[in-house]
Amino acid sequence: MRDIRSTSVSHAVRYEEIGGGYSLTRREDPRFAAAIHGALGDARSVVNVGAGAGSYEPQDRHVIPIEPSDVMAAQRAPTLAPAIRASAGELPLRDGSADAAMAVLTIHHWDDDQERGVRELRRVARDTVVILTYDPIVSGEMWLIADYLPEVAELDRRIFPSPEVLVGWLGGSIRIEVVPVPSDTPDWMLGSFWAHPERVLDERARHATSGFAGWTHTSSSASSRRFAETSRAARGTSDTVTFAASTPSTLAFVSSSARRTRVASRR
Repeated sequence: MRDIRSTSVSHAVRYEEIGGGYSLTRREDPRFAAAIHGALGDARSVVNVGAGAGSYEPQDRHVIPIEPSDVMAAQRAPTLAPAIRASAGELPLRDGSADAAMAVLTIHHWDDDQERGVRELRRVARDTVVILTYDPIVSGEMWLIADYLPEVAELDRRIFPSPEVLVGWLGGSIRIEVVPVPSDTPDWMLGSFWAHPERVLDERARHATSGFAGWTHTSSSASSRRFAETSRAARGTSDTVTFAASTPSTLAFVSSSARRTRVASRR
């Protein structure tokens, strides 16, 4: 039997390097949590794949967290269930093990296991599957990415499956909505930088956003010059009032049930 963690080595290694302070800046946004928990419906048991430090896990249900990174799992609160070390592509669970499954801002780390991992979510859930991710086409249009970090947009297009692709892997009918990433979100995902470009200068914030960290880890000299331009632009921003009126970032919220599939695009 092959190691159940083997297909998520890059995910685990990635977060062994950058995940140390993740829980300090990537705090749960109650508005996103409400949407996720609402989509889970009356599910009493939930598999959370790519569970990380435990953000967005419902406290009133039985949760089975799956997380390959020791660094991320170590940041889980003592009130949360300990994470099982396993990969998305080969969940160590039987068919229909839980009422529902969820994956929050994690699918882009599954590399070659993306399709298999999404189908694994469908396999272990008796009904609902909830996925929160980026739509790479829309996220690449955010002003900071489009104007200063086109390399990040290119990276995102390579690693993020579109909502339509996810729906195809899950099956069902499709509904698309648009919901904003708030400027005051406590979850400092890269998408939140639309209203807070000064976070480009915050090493903690950069390292807790995998796209930014992935880009800087592989950046060319041209990319490095682009980062310097971004930093200068951020230094010139004395506040975020002007940016609050600009177009926010977008996440894709995919909720699939055995009976239907709903997709909500978060802007």
